[in-house]
Amino acid sequence: MKALGWWLIAVGTLRLASVWFGFFDIWALRLAVFSNTTMTEVHGRTFGTWTLLTCTLCYICAFNLENKPLYLATFLSFIYALGHFLTEYLIYRTMEIKNLTTVGIFAGTSIVWMLLQWNSHSKIHLKHF
Repeated sequence: MKALGWWLIAVGTLRLASVWFGFFDIWALRLAVFSNTTMTEVHGRTFGTWTLLTCTLCYICAFNLENKPLYLATFLSFIYALGHFLTEYLIYRTMEIKNLTTVGIFAGTSIVWMLLQWNSHSKIHLKHF
């Protein structure tokens, strides 16, 4: 397995903690990710489901780096997550900078690494997928 694949496995595994918190420990999720907000159990489960989907994308992509549509979907999941959390921090003020920094490190590293590796895992290097 390529290094990017191992990274995606690691990120997916770390995301599993958020899935657990979303479904079973909403207050830990609130403290670890969000602040200054009233988070309901429904919000927690929605967050857990969304995170489970992105975790699944990481795992599947890690073993199929040559699959361009899957690679793109996984890449976009990092863009969407980072955009979501930036919005929560900058506009809605529901996150603290320390929590955004953690998200930014994992999402930002993944985005840059996946961009740099865009065509390196293909059997045939194409300019467009």
